[in-house]
Amino acid sequence: MTQKSQHQAHLDSAVEQQNGLLNEVQDLNNQVAAKREIILKVQGVIEYLQQVIAAPEEQTTLPETKKAKS
Repeated sequence: MTQKSQHQAHLDSAVEQQNGLLNEVQDLNNQVAAKREIILKVQGVIEYLQQVIAAPEEQTTLPETKKAKS
């Protein structure tokens, strides 16, 4: 094998390795984007449930304060 063909083999190997790594990075970016979307949805559920839980407490405290004023 000549030195030029060895260099070509190394170049081909490095390019293949780079392409593999780029694909892995793209896959990881897709996973991160999907997880962020899930986080936003869960955050929405948390905010909704916090409001639902707080609303009955406000309703029960409002009549009590009216009774205290009368």
